[in-house]
Parts: sequence; structure tokens; C-alpha cells
Amino acid sequence: TPWKIALQSFKAYLQLEKSLSKHSVEAYIRDVGKLLEFVLYKKIDLPPEALSEKHLVDFVYHLDSLGLEAKSQARIISGIRAFYKFMLMEDMIYEDPSSAMESPKLKRTLPDVLSYEEIRKIIDSIDMSLPHAHRNKAMIETIYACGLRVSELITLQMTNVYADQGVLKVIGKNNKERLVPVGTKALKD
Repeated sequence: TPWKIALQSFKAYLQLEKSLSKHSVEAYIRDVGKLLEFVLYKKIDLPPEALSEKHLVDFVYHLDSLGLEAKSQARIISGIRAFYKFMLMEDMIYEDPSSAMESPKLKRTLPDVLSYEEIRKIIDSIDMSLPHAHRNKAMIETIYACGLRVSELITLQMTNVYADQGVLKVIGKNNKERLVPVGTKALKD
């Protein structure tokens, strides 16, 4: 079917061209799957390239009527937009019908962070007589001082530590590199 072919092509694009993780690819395919469920539910006998802006706007209203949280709706809409941008790029369509889709407004909240005292307690609780104590202390100091993700810390190589300049070269999400200042305390540990 046209839907199956479009989904297979989109999946291959996400895996090969965008180099997304298996989890991310599955999420995008699931998002487009929600649109396909809607099309089948409403008995809209059209391939994905023939859906109009009105169909996609109706889909957004449908998502809201399901009682999905705003964050879930925004995630699905983002996946649909990516799908149609892919179709546009591949010349499967010549106009992007997803441009009329509006995501719900999301509240931006700041993440909870540990206080200096809480970090100090964690560091002080490390039994320095244990074999990996210095490594563990250095890891906690580095995460805290540099604001690293755990995944960034565990992939950090010694060749990416520029102690003389006081920076780390960190490989983040999507293999993006950035230079992060690192304090002398974290370097010393």
C-alpha cells in the first residue's frame, strides 16, 4: 500500500540519512502510525501524499479529543511534520500540508537541580579507600562542574581533555561537538 511504502522509505531515511537511534526511529514511525490510524478510523481512502491541510488539522483536533497531554500531542505533531518534510524533500509531494498544523503551547519548566550542599554530601560520601573511589569522585566532579549528561561523560576520552586550556571536547546528542570549560578541581580529581 502507499502508506506502507511511504513509512518504509521514511524509516530508511531516519536510520541511514539522519542516523537516529532505534528508539527515535520507532517514535517517529509511531507518530505517523497515529495519523494512519486516524485515516482508517475516519475512512479517508487517501495515500499520505494526498492528505490536505484540512485532514491534518482535523487530525490535531482528534488528538486533542483523545485527551492526550499537550506534550504528547506536540510530539506526534512534530513526527508528522518530519514525515511531510521528508516527503517534500523526496519529491513525493510539492506542498507541505503539515504547515497548518499547530502544536499546543507547552509550559517550559526548569529542571530540578541539586544544591551545592547536596553535591558536597554526595562527594563526601565516597569512601576514598575503595579501588574506584578517585574515578567516581572525578566523574561526579566533572558532571557537576561541566553540566554534562551521563552519556557525554561515559564517552569522554582522555584525548578530549585539554587541561592546559581548561576545556573538554564533549560529543553530545547527534554527535555534536562542543567545548566545555572545566574547573581545576575536576581536573585535579
